[in-house]
Amino acid sequence: MSESGHSQPGMYGQGRRRRRRRDRDPGPPGQNLSGPSRDRDYVPRERRDGSEEPTGPLLQKTPIILAKPPGERISSKSSAPASGAPSLEKPIMLIKTRDEGGKPGNTPDVPPSASGAGSVKLEREGQRPTQPVYQIQNRGMGSAASGGAVDPVIGQTKLLPPEKMKHSIKLVDDQMNWCDSAMEYLRDQTDMLVVGVIGLQGTGKSTIMSLLSANSPEEDQRAYVFRAQTQEIKERAGNQSSGIDFYITQERVIFLDTQPILSPSILDHLINNDRKLPPEYNLPHTYVEMQSLQITAFLFTVCHVVIVIQDWFTDINLYRFLQTAEMLKPSTPSASHDSTGSSGADDGSEYYPHIVFLQNKARREEFCPRNLKKMHMAVDKLMVHSHLKYKGLSRDYLEAEVNLFLLPMMENDGEDALTRAGSGPPLFSLLPGYRGHPSFSSLVSKFRSQILAMSRSQLSHTILTEKNWFHYAARIWDGVKKSSALSEYSRLLS
Repeated sequence: MSESGHSQPGMYGQGRRRRRRRDRDPGPPGQNLSGPSRDRDYVPRERRDGSEEPTGPLLQKTPIILAKPPGERISSKSSAPASGAPSLEKPIMLIKTRDEGGKPGNTPDVPPSASGAGSVKLEREGQRPTQPVYQIQNRGMGSAASGGAVDPVIGQTKLLPPEKMKHSIKLVDDQMNWCDSAMEYLRDQTDMLVVGVIGLQGTGKSTIMSLLSANSPEEDQRAYVFRAQTQEIKERAGNQSSGIDFYITQERVIFLDTQPILSPSILDHLINNDRKLPPEYNLPHTYVEMQSLQITAFLFTVCHVVIVIQDWFTDINLYRFLQTAEMLKPSTPSASHDSTGSSGADDGSEYYPHIVFLQNKARREEFCPRNLKKMHMAVDKLMVHSHLKYKGLSRDYLEAEVNLFLLPMMENDGEDALTRAGSGPPLFSLLPGYRGHPSFSSLVSKFRSQILAMSRSQLSHTILTEKNWFHYAARIWDGVKKSSALSEYSRLLS
């Protein structure tokens, strides 16, 4: 009441009546507690969203602001199955929608945002479960998996065994140039063994390397992976191999066959054909010797095992040549500069391969234990100052001796046994003839087992794969050809 006794406007108006009505408990439907006159003044309206009425004056609002119009609700319900179909296939889409909504009451049927950017984001989120599969398939596939779908044929190709080489290929040609054709046969794996061979002309290098790699003594020599000397080449005292030949087995063993060192046929070819020599070499024999030193120093750097083949025991000039090649061998990069200790020579980080002396075409008396021990002592004294690993082959009867192995003449075992047995008494006609040594096939098999069982030291300061080894060997070969030590040595020879 005011001072004049009149009621103030709004004190007993609709707002006060509404507040008093909310404070009281609602009665049964149709019951009016405040009389028939007040029932006509205020008629409560039911809200569509089910929320409470705001306090204060009643504002007239259109329902379209509080909820979607019927037309939009029908369109959203009609589009719900289309948007719900991928959600059943990709549950992560439903979870992501709930997280982005911010309220637990949001349903997946009505997304919070219907813009184009939101739909693209949902599609990207739906592809997430397939991304790890794509990354796994993309490893090692190259550009084949860049499009998202990997060809199953390419995936099966990766699981196939390595391709078997039918014959050797050139690693270094007769002009002493590096060849890249061997790169297609190499893989990105580190479990490999590199075996090289050196020897004088006609000692059987190509034949031995073929028997160690892919062939057997019973096969025709014309089918060997490394071509051996033909009868015509033997008659004119020529050489079959030139440069360095490459062959890799399915067991990932790399064999390197080389041209003969200090070859008289190569020297004769240079002199008679007036072949132009490089400007740094004045005499043909100096060029032939430098070629041999380059090849040998190269093998001492990139091979795990180097086989030195000779067909008679022994040539003192061969050991002098090995020591010269060891002196001119390129240095191996160390893992760290701190590896140089108090010794000053840095021998701990320098790499030296295993060297194996193979006495090919050995005679019967050379297999005698007494003579064999003398041969071991001679080689030990000649190599005593060498850093090459010339000891380490397993022995059944000798301990801590040099890597010396003997192979007899390669003959037909069946014909040789019948010839020797037929000349004896009738009682022993069915027994094989005495040869004083095991058969050639059994000795080759034993020699192969020992070569493949040699320790595989680390060639460089890092672990090399087959392809990394190829690039490393190419860099070493280029460095050997441009070596200042070899140039100085050739100047002294001239």
